[in-house]
Amino acid sequence: MGKITGFMEFERIEEGHLPVAERVKTHKEFVIGLDDAQARTQGARCMDCGTPFCHNGCPINNIIPDFNDLVYRGDWKNAFAVLDSTNNFPEFTGRICPAPCEAACVLNINNDPVGIKSIEHAIIDRAWAEGWVTPRVAAHKTGKKVAVVGSGPAGMAASQQLARAGHDVTLFEKNDRIGGLLRYGIPDFKMEKRHVDRRVDQMQKEGVQFRTGVMVGQLPKDSKIINWATQTIAPGQLQKDFDAVLLTGGSEQSRDLPVPGRELDGIHFAMEFLPLQNKVNAGDKLKSLGITQIRADGKHVIVIGGGDTGSDCVGVSNRHGAASVTQFELLPKPPLHENRPMTWPNWPIKLRTSSSHEEGCEREFAIATKAFEGEKGRVTGLTTVRVDWKDGKMVEVPGTEHTLKADLVLLAMGFVSPPASILEGFGIHRDSRGNAKAGTDAIKGYATNVPGVFAAGDMRRGQSLVVWAIREGRQAARAVDEFLMGCSELPR
Repeated sequence: MGKITGFMEFERIEEGHLPVAERVKTHKEFVIGLDDAQARTQGARCMDCGTPFCHNGCPINNIIPDFNDLVYRGDWKNAFAVLDSTNNFPEFTGRICPAPCEAACVLNINNDPVGIKSIEHAIIDRAWAEGWVTPRVAAHKTGKKVAVVGSGPAGMAASQQLARAGHDVTLFEKNDRIGGLLRYGIPDFKMEKRHVDRRVDQMQKEGVQFRTGVMVGQLPKDSKIINWATQTIAPGQLQKDFDAVLLTGGSEQSRDLPVPGRELDGIHFAMEFLPLQNKVNAGDKLKSLGITQIRADGKHVIVIGGGDTGSDCVGVSNRHGAASVTQFELLPKPPLHENRPMTWPNWPIKLRTSSSHEEGCEREFAIATKAFEGEKGRVTGLTTVRVDWKDGKMVEVPGTEHTLKADLVLLAMGFVSPPASILEGFGIHRDSRGNAKAGTDAIKGYATNVPGVFAAGDMRRGQSLVVWAIREGRQAARAVDEFLMGCSELPR
């Protein structure tokens, strides 16, 4: 695969970025993808290794060496055909996947890995530009009706696969637009929503019906989960109207921080902050909807949580014009470089600096919040303490308490589970983490304890990556197809 000696001749080529001063003025994408020559050079580095570990590193098992080789040879159309055979939405993964395939690249043992994600990005952008991405309408209809609940990447992938198998698919979404957390969780500067809209158009032409603003079941009245539904459908009605139901909603319940002062104004979950900016970017007038946008303009912002969602909050805050942005992480600062002989081909623990961090952010590690401080009902700061980890337990370091100024605090500590009320509405058993209980084996995979009701994506596995959601959506579609027809030709 690639050029026999390419990995010795060529260095890894990173995608470019617009300058910080330019990109923070807008919410548009700023990554500069590889040109044809760069992509071909990057493809030339693929090693023709006997066992391509990148296959297993990729949750959807992309056939990576093959499309690397085809790009190296300039056969872009067949490279797209290979990529499209395993991945419904490469334009999503090529932008926001953290690329576990690259961590598993054999070249990564002692060198920089092949830029697989950047090649994938280049292939799919070329495919759209050339008009190779077209609807694939089923030759025959089965007469079976399937309801898919939740239009994130798992729901979209499952719906597309099921429609291509000939089923009549209706995709339900509680919010006003399709895309789930792709739409209202991922900032536009990481992935503009035109990419989702193009896929919605393709899927409509393939026969998928979309119903937005429809809540299946009920959320608790005090729920902080985004919900712009104008209609409600009972789970029982859905089971009556459809031959199968697939639940692919997100793990949207945010992890809270119940310390003194939590009730103060100015403390919000990340998912109260991020979606509103995306709505503004889409042209929505929030005031006319009775919504006040949470803004970071001129404020000292503290983001609690060191993961991707926290990084997204940093990026949006910088674009608002925050006075300062500080991000907290409870765990110790990881090493700059992983110990490759100890970690390869698994996902390594190492310091990762996102593009949002580069735009301006103080990062604090091994720090915990003990209390929020406030005046007149509004947060003005927080009390912190340094922590140490001994025998897997967190221990406060004496004498390290400190108070930091904060006008806006964003809680980005992850998500715990899907809403219990939704699963209870269907009578679905939950696992120890509160997710829908359903296995992934080849026989009755993704089936819940309720006949004809399936679960996939974050609804089943908990908070995870977009690439895992696509994998589960595809596999669950095959399981539903087998349930309805007795067998399936959909790939698993």
